[in-house]
Amino acid sequence: MELMTRLIHVMIIVLSSAISNAFGEQDLDRITALPGQPAVNFSQYSGYVTVNDEQGRALFYWLTEAADDSQTKPLLLWLNGGPGCSSVAYGASEEIGPFRINKNASSLYLNKYSWNIVANVLFLESPAGVGFSYTNTSSNLEDSGDERTAEDALVFLIRWMDRFPQYKYRDFYISGESYAGHYVPQLANKIYDYNNKSSHPIINLKGFIVGNADTDSYYDYIGTVNYWWSHSLISDHTYNLLLKSCNNSFKDTSQKCQDMLIYVDKEIGNINLYNIYTERCNEPQGGGSKHFLKRRTVARSSGYDPCTENYAEIYYNRLDVQKVLHANTTGIPYKWTACSDPLINNWKDSPASMLPVYTKLIAAGLRIWVFSGDTDAVVPVTATKLSLSHLNLRIKTPWYPWYVGGQVGGWTEVYDGLTFATVRGAGHEVPLFQPMRAFKLIESFLSGKDLPKSQ
Repeated sequence: MELMTRLIHVMIIVLSSAISNAFGEQDLDRITALPGQPAVNFSQYSGYVTVNDEQGRALFYWLTEAADDSQTKPLLLWLNGGPGCSSVAYGASEEIGPFRINKNASSLYLNKYSWNIVANVLFLESPAGVGFSYTNTSSNLEDSGDERTAEDALVFLIRWMDRFPQYKYRDFYISGESYAGHYVPQLANKIYDYNNKSSHPIINLKGFIVGNADTDSYYDYIGTVNYWWSHSLISDHTYNLLLKSCNNSFKDTSQKCQDMLIYVDKEIGNINLYNIYTERCNEPQGGGSKHFLKRRTVARSSGYDPCTENYAEIYYNRLDVQKVLHANTTGIPYKWTACSDPLINNWKDSPASMLPVYTKLIAAGLRIWVFSGDTDAVVPVTATKLSLSHLNLRIKTPWYPWYVGGQVGGWTEVYDGLTFATVRGAGHEVPLFQPMRAFKLIESFLSGKDLPKSQ
């Protein structure tokens, strides 16, 4: 009995020491206040987690804890796509984060529809080479792909939760948009497999939600071309040629297809494909490209500055901002940019379809929602609907309009294992164009409730 008491005492001391060390590391990552930041009642942390010791890959994160009851609210990871674009630039700074950057890039103002009202939100710049995330192996910038991105993100979460043990076993969800249509389900799949193999899984994955998501290259192509034609962006003649010339894929590298896409670019004109009903930013922008035509327009709706991405590139390159964020501590030999051209231009593995992953994770019982802003011409609603239709899911609740603020927020249909929703009047970055509607979306998703059927 005395020996057992001593062993328990030793275990308590060891555990207490580990917890103390973890909270000590947290304090090193604590953000006191960003330059120009308004006062807030929630805690913030940011810094690096090494995900590959041998090659020196380290991912940068920014945690904005929930404004109220952070100890009980779930943890929500946000990933932007590209592949090669920053969750700090987009998700945190112009979509779901608590702050927006003023035009002079000298101060911040509050986003009243921030998702940290309903969750502790963790932004991750992934993979290494995106934003402040870095690698000491330069070839990593030319050999990144889906598989390693998912593996590194899993390692990040495991090691991050060692630093933040209060989030172990907490309800955990993954969210994102665009090429995160690959990142999100692939990471969910990695976590699911990890949990099944681990005797003590610490990541309590409950589900994921993804918007305007790359899902299946074949069906996405057909749905996108249909969107361009049905919204009068291209002619009947061009529509028919596109379906014949590119083998139903934007990845078709044949000269005939590439020539056709160049012609399509001219026929559509210099518009904002990320929201076809808004204006473009006419100011010069930083490097990086976000879709097959490599057009760097910034999609914004009325009431939003179309050049806000430019302000992010000024703000996050400020040395005082980087110091407070505990960022660029190794002296990265290039400027912080919203997107990384080397990663985008050299991306390696990219499976043609995420549908098999959806089928597996639906069977596993995860909560899965997919949403589409209906004015996006890059990954349009028609593409996502067509892709999801090939899951052949049984309809539980037929198509209906959902409401928020006394208006139709969009339309939704509930299937066995998946909910699909559109967001009316939103472009590629749904929370940017329709923040109130996007907030109702995430609030409903996290609560496990259907979107409201009445005003």
